Amino acid sequence: MDNQPDVSHLRAWLMAIRPQSLPAGASPVIVGVGLAIHDSVFAVGPAVAALLGALFLQIGSNFTNDYYDAIRGADTEDREGFQRVTQSGLISPTCVRRAMYVAFSLATLVGVYLVYVGGVPILVVGILSILAGFAYTGGPYPFGYHGLGDLFVFVFFGLIAVTGTYYVQAVSTVATARLIPVTVPAGTVTVAAVVASIPAAALSTNILVVNNIRDLKTDRKTGKETLAVKIGYRWSRIEYAALLVLAYLVPLVFAGMWESVFPLAPLLTAPLGWQLWITVRDETTGAALNPALERTGKLFLAFSLLFAVGLAAPSFF
Repeated sequence: MDNQPDVSHLRAWLMAIRPQSLPAGASPVIVGVGLAIHDSVFAVGPAVAALLGALFLQIGSNFTNDYYDAIRGADTEDREGFQRVTQSGLISPTCVRRAMYVAFSLATLVGVYLVYVGGVPILVVGILSILAGFAYTGGPYPFGYHGLGDLFVFVFFGLIAVTGTYYVQAVSTVATARLIPVTVPAGTVTVAAVVASIPAAALSTNILVVNNIRDLKTDRKTGKETLAVKIGYRWSRIEYAALLVLAYLVPLVFAGMWESVFPLAPLLTAPLGWQLWITVRDETTGAALNPALERTGKLFLAFSLLFAVGLAAPSFF
């Protein structure tokens, strides 16, 4: 392995945590909070717990990918992505694996409170989310190695993350007695919450699309069959464009439903989305796509912040 003596131990752990990826974990929660404010179901405790749980799941997934991509041979010296600590020898595989368990354990600890608030539905969602974070690159049938990574990111880091955040706030305000819900109470998962989750699902998936376009050649060599490997550059770029369009359509839907201009706030990020599309359309190298990967994450965060403000604003005017 390529040891890096000039990298401090703290720096190596920060590289493993990948702080630049954390806004992707926070963004769906921000949207769920914005809609909860609009619907007068905002609750501080569940919202904060949802944020912490999402961040621990994101960190646990980062450790899992770092560890399993290295031991499965998917990370090689030819990889053009950001440096991985297991493959490069900065942190031992055993330590990274332990950190993975710690992160998922912390997510579980936060989940205990969320289960107290949201009951059996959140218990099921929490278990599935942790298993999905682990199974993306780990386990006997890693989703990311069989072209299913995009689907699982879309579902768990988009649809479930936003609707789950909304649910734990809404259920805490409708409960008349402190009984743990066994089913989903009426009014706690709304059509609006599901629709509002679509941009988060689309943009979080696009982060993965850029990553997989960049790594397409090396993934193909190592046998990691991401969706990009299966469908190639052209259709992966079409996927990126389609998901962008899908994300930007949703604010128009809310503006029409509510007869309000506030939900249109995320359209201010459209120029950045267009610039990113041009890069993804034309480039394949890490030198070009690594910055595009980070900027797609920034687009996700900016879009989510503006969308949350746009969703919440009508309740103040």
